[in-house]
Amino acid sequence: RRRREQITITLNWKLFYVRFYRDHATAALIWNYKTREELKEHLDAELRAFNVDKELGGKFEISWNHSEFEVHYDSLLDEVKIGDYYLRLLLEEDDHVSRIHKPYEFFNDIYHRFLLTTNSKMRCMCLQAMGIVYRRYHEDIGTFNDTRYLVHMLDKCTDKQERDRTLEFMHALLKNKKNCKLLIDAGGIKVLIDLVTLSHLHTSRATTPFQSMFLEDGGMVHEEREWYYGNKEKERFGPYSLREMAEFWEDGVISERTKCWAQGLDGWRPLRSIAQLKWNLPCSSGNPLFNESEMAVLILNMLIDICAYYPNREDDGGIIRPIPRPKRILSESCLPHLVQLLLTFDPLIVEKVAILLDNIMADNPTLPRLYQSGVFYFILMYTGSNVRPIATFLKNTHLRQAFRQNDSPDVAANSILAPLLPSAMIYFLENHGPEKFSEIFLGEFDTPEAIWMSEMRRTMIQKIALHLGDFKPRLMCNTRALYQYMPIPQICYEPLERELFCSIYYLRNLCNEDKFPEWVIDNPVKLLKDCLEAWKKEVEKKGSDINAGDALETLGLTMEDNKLPVDNIIRKAYFKLAHKYHPDKNPDGRDMFEAVNKAYEFLMSKNTEFQGGPSPIHINLILRTQSILFKRYGEVLQPYKYAGYPMLIKTIRTETEDTGLFSNPHAILPSACELCYHTIANSALNAEELRRDGGLEILASSLDKCSTVVSFESTPESLECRVATFIIRCFSESAAFEAAREKISEMKYVVENICRLMLRKHLPLLTDACIDAVYNLSIDYLLQTQLLQCGVLWSLLPHLFTYDYTLEEGGVEVSEDTNQQAMSNKVAKQAIYSLARLGGFMSDTPENPAVRSVVSALLTPYIGNLMVDPDARHILKLLNSNIENPYFIWDASTRAELLSYLDDQCTNRFLDQGIDIFSNIQSKDATLSQTFTFSAHENELVLGDIFVRVYNNQPSFPLRDASKFCQDLLNFLGDQAQYLHSYLSMSNGNMANEVKPDYELRMKHSYMALEGLKNCMQHNPSNEAMCCGYFKLLFALLKMNNENIQLLALEVLVIVTRNQECVSSIAEAKVMGCMLVMIMLLPSSRSSVLQVLHALVSNTTIIKEVLVKGALIYLLHLFCNSTSPNIREETALLFSKMISDKLVGPKVKLVLLKFLPSLFVEALSDSCETAIHMFDINHENPELVWTDDGREKLCSTVQKMMTLHFKEQLKDADVDWRLPTDFTVKYSDMAGELGGGGGFLRHFIKQPSWSVRKPRDFLSALFDALLQHTNGGDTAETIAAALIALLSSQPILSEQVPPLGHIPKLLQVISQHPAAMGRIGLQVLVPLSDNESCVKTLAASPTSIPAVMKGMQKGHDAIGVGAEICHRAFTKNQPSLVAQAVQAGLVTYLLDLLNDNLSRTPSAAKAQVVIALKAMQMDVLNGGKVVAMLDQSTVWSSYKDQKHDLFLEDTKTAGFLTGPVGAAGYLTAGPNNSHSDTPPPLNTSLNEGRRNRPNNL
Repeated sequence: RRRREQITITLNWKLFYVRFYRDHATAALIWNYKTREELKEHLDAELRAFNVDKELGGKFEISWNHSEFEVHYDSLLDEVKIGDYYLRLLLEEDDHVSRIHKPYEFFNDIYHRFLLTTNSKMRCMCLQAMGIVYRRYHEDIGTFNDTRYLVHMLDKCTDKQERDRTLEFMHALLKNKKNCKLLIDAGGIKVLIDLVTLSHLHTSRATTPFQSMFLEDGGMVHEEREWYYGNKEKERFGPYSLREMAEFWEDGVISERTKCWAQGLDGWRPLRSIAQLKWNLPCSSGNPLFNESEMAVLILNMLIDICAYYPNREDDGGIIRPIPRPKRILSESCLPHLVQLLLTFDPLIVEKVAILLDNIMADNPTLPRLYQSGVFYFILMYTGSNVRPIATFLKNTHLRQAFRQNDSPDVAANSILAPLLPSAMIYFLENHGPEKFSEIFLGEFDTPEAIWMSEMRRTMIQKIALHLGDFKPRLMCNTRALYQYMPIPQICYEPLERELFCSIYYLRNLCNEDKFPEWVIDNPVKLLKDCLEAWKKEVEKKGSDINAGDALETLGLTMEDNKLPVDNIIRKAYFKLAHKYHPDKNPDGRDMFEAVNKAYEFLMSKNTEFQGGPSPIHINLILRTQSILFKRYGEVLQPYKYAGYPMLIKTIRTETEDTGLFSNPHAILPSACELCYHTIANSALNAEELRRDGGLEILASSLDKCSTVVSFESTPESLECRVATFIIRCFSESAAFEAAREKISEMKYVVENICRLMLRKHLPLLTDACIDAVYNLSIDYLLQTQLLQCGVLWSLLPHLFTYDYTLEEGGVEVSEDTNQQAMSNKVAKQAIYSLARLGGFMSDTPENPAVRSVVSALLTPYIGNLMVDPDARHILKLLNSNIENPYFIWDASTRAELLSYLDDQCTNRFLDQGIDIFSNIQSKDATLSQTFTFSAHENELVLGDIFVRVYNNQPSFPLRDASKFCQDLLNFLGDQAQYLHSYLSMSNGNMANEVKPDYELRMKHSYMALEGLKNCMQHNPSNEAMCCGYFKLLFALLKMNNENIQLLALEVLVIVTRNQECVSSIAEAKVMGCMLVMIMLLPSSRSSVLQVLHALVSNTTIIKEVLVKGALIYLLHLFCNSTSPNIREETALLFSKMISDKLVGPKVKLVLLKFLPSLFVEALSDSCETAIHMFDINHENPELVWTDDGREKLCSTVQKMMTLHFKEQLKDADVDWRLPTDFTVKYSDMAGELGGGGGFLRHFIKQPSWSVRKPRDFLSALFDALLQHTNGGDTAETIAAALIALLSSQPILSEQVPPLGHIPKLLQVISQHPAAMGRIGLQVLVPLSDNESCVKTLAASPTSIPAVMKGMQKGHDAIGVGAEICHRAFTKNQPSLVAQAVQAGLVTYLLDLLNDNLSRTPSAAKAQVVIALKAMQMDVLNGGKVVAMLDQSTVWSSYKDQKHDLFLEDTKTAGFLTGPVGAAGYLTAGPNNSHSDTPPPLNTSLNEGRRNRPNNL
């Protein structure tokens, strides 16, 4: 660069120096301490030489020849470097460690070196390197066109290492499909097959622990001789073993050109072209990289990769034909050698072969003949555990072999594996797939679908090895040997000798419900059909038609010393004849071939199955399997009619007739009876089929035979117990059909046996079956009768008391199979249902009165009623508990009495009477309810099945029919009351001692019944109407001389009077006199009496009656004299309700007004509390004057009248109360008081702001009174003062005056009556002139102003009043009124008054006149005229501009009334005086207490 020229450095020299001082050993770079030293030495030498040249150059500029400078690293001279890469390191490093640039050129460089070198080691390295590079960069390199040469080189190669490296390189070349085609075209597959067969020679491979001795070479005592050779003279020598051929090579007898032959070669071939001899004799050199097994795995992987390029089907699923060439080659001449690789038992080889065969044989037309290669023998002999590929291969091929002429519907029969594997394993493979099959094949399984274990696998391998004989040793001598297929006899497995396989299940395991309780059966219908078929075959099975002598004769053998020949001799004889007569070789020898096979199978199987007839064990399994099917899959099988009844009935008959039935360990009868039951239980139509086939009679005969054997020593597992249980269940299920019931009723001993066996409580399953049979048989009345005659009740009822409700309520899960009490509970519940059906308590069975009466007698009517649609758990809990409720009294004593009675009955019927079991006991049972009673129930009052005493203690207990119970109680009370009244009237109170207990008992029961009636009404509100028609009875009870009964009757009436229907019924009964006397007879129950009356007075008829009977005088007595605030309040409420009646209320009110001030009566209608409060305190106000004297007079008057009437009514309840016509209570406090409209005027004037209750009525009354006193006087003055006070305090009332028409009358009074009355009228008119409505009325009357003017002229004090009226009226904007005034000359009259002297017209009056005139000026229409008239007056000018307010009073002219101001409302608003803080003394009488009260409370 130029001097001072700046150059940017783009290279990463820092990284260079970091890497420079590190060691590197990769295919692209070797750099270490030595290379760094060599570089340093070369640079130092070069620098020294350059410095010398510079010194020698003198003045010339010397440049360094850098282009030719090169460093030679001596330490790397031994490294083979091709291109830029060191071959050794490339081979040693892992894949993709070094990135190769230009891999195509580098690959060609390596291949070029490979072709040029003759060094074997170098060639191997090149082959290895080419494999590595091609494997990494096959896409960049592309097709290797010299693949054909490589195949040829492999075939001619004699160096073992070069052979193995070539195979590695060829495997890498298969990354490209075109290379694969080149390999196939060059015949590479056959070359590979020749090499892969060498794996048979690998004797040092590890063996699996499972490998049997039959597969070990060490077990062979001789070498197979397979090889032949020929000399130049074409002489043939042999056969020799492989060891002998090696000796011949060493001796020079044979050479690489010697032609040799062995079985499996296609002709005589030179030794060097026979792979086994070439690579195992000393003619080959080098050390192999792989042993024979490893080389075989490599080749198999290559073949798998080749086949992967050629699928058997197109993407759309179409099968390719002809099949792809590589698979065609492999499936023809190469297939036997591939299959025989399985005999190496090497895990990897076997796995790869299985995968390859599965690929080759898919959609291959040669697949049906694959079995002839022996592949199924070889593959099942494999002892390893990596069997998944094997299972996949078997799954895809075992059913597609053409080894038999006709296909069978049985999968196992169509499988080539049938002689080798148990049928269950074949079905498992087909149904569950390879994965599950592999699991079973390697494991230890003993299930209904698979019985397979390692010992069975060992047996299979031994049998196959024995069948193959010496073929395995032959392969070790001649790897090209070919197997000659021969069928193998059926392998018999010892664990399966006693098993019965049907469909896809081992029936022994399937029937083992303890071990496999819920094993899933995928197709129960098919299994049932297969079971029926197997049953038929088993029944028809006969002994074998061949014996050992015939079998030996067929094979050409003889027996020595009565012993069979050893297996090897039998096998060799069989092979010889099988080869001779095989249909493929001898079409005419099929019959002989089958005979040979049969003889061989017989001699090799040693199975006892061939020796006997039907097996009872197998038949038992078949029957039990069918029972399991019907139990678990009843819904699936229900539509199907059972087809096995003929065989089943025959089996039951045969077993029943067997004299040694109960000693036979393999008895079939229990299983047959169980199956019979399950078929019927599954589909009721099967019962009809069984009946038509005569099965019921056979079952009855078996039951009769077994029932005699069942005893207290029998166990649930005993034969007789099991048979009886299932037969009884058969009859139970058959009862659904009428024809079957008729047949059962004809066989009476069936019912007898059921009743007898029901007593065996120690056999819960049997008793459960018997009780269930009773349940189903009870649908027929005839069978009900037979059951009853056989004493079924005595057998059935004891089971009810074995129930333990704590077990079910305890929350612990229990099973009836393992818990005895759980089973007892189940039996007890079923007994309840059977009892309900037997008695016809259920709707689907005929009613049986005899059973019902027994149930009611023994279990109480309450339990009998619960039997209708029974809740078994509830009933049983009641029967096994100590209960006391209105329906049920039950305890340990009642249970003990009942069980003792039942035990006596059972003893009498089943033990004492013997066979006389059909005696007519129905009538005796029917009368049982009259003879049997519990001691705990003897003294109880029972009405309508209800214990009245208990009900009174538990009144909230829900009743089934409360209405009926009320009816029963009322009827009972009617009977008892009639008796008690009659007895009392006859004895006149003197009761004889002998009848007194009866009387007391009846009185006690009456009291209980009445209390029960009260409780029933109280807790069942809808039943009050049941008392309608019984009220004379209930009211009559009030007259009984028993306070308790009277109180209860009263409580009943309190309840029933809530019902309006009852109230109407009482009104019709006319019994209120009895009720009224109770007010005084029962002081403690007055509240109840008043409550009843309050409910009754809602009826007008009753109000009329009680009014006549004196109710008001009793109530007034309570209101006035009672010391109980509550009683007085209830009385006031009763008054209020009676007054409110539209028809009788006014009469009641009139009667009360004769006793009480009107304000009290009004208050009673509105507020009872207010009325009481008013009564208790003193009043002196505008509306009421009430003092202690008036109160005392009222109380004493009422008490005297009530006492007199009570005495009369006590004698005669129907006596009437009559009040004198002129009767009224006169109060001295109110004498002389002027009243009007409900108020006292004197007091009102004192309290003008008192808010009266009815102001409008008060107003109208005052006007009427004023207009009646037109002559004036003090009365008129008082009325006017009250009226003015009312209008002033309540101005709004002025609105009510015009409608009442009082204004015209008032104007008339002003104008026409004396001066005093006119003045009074004007004063009344003042507050009215402030109301617009009143002013409108004045304006409408033409005499208004003239009347006012006349009133003003009646006195000086009237002038101001009249002027104020005019002033107020003229301000209301009524032009007509002003016009009337102008026309009447009011202006002139008023001006004259102003002109008058002060003595005649007071100043205040003149001020009012001025204001009135000014108001007239303001009128819109007539103001001008008024002004004109005023302007003409000389007087007006003196008044118009001045204010005269000082002459006016602050109060209104009419506001002269004074007095305290009260609050609105009733008299509660008087002065708020304090109440007494201490109560009066307890011994103070009512009147004294009232006197001592503060006057104003």
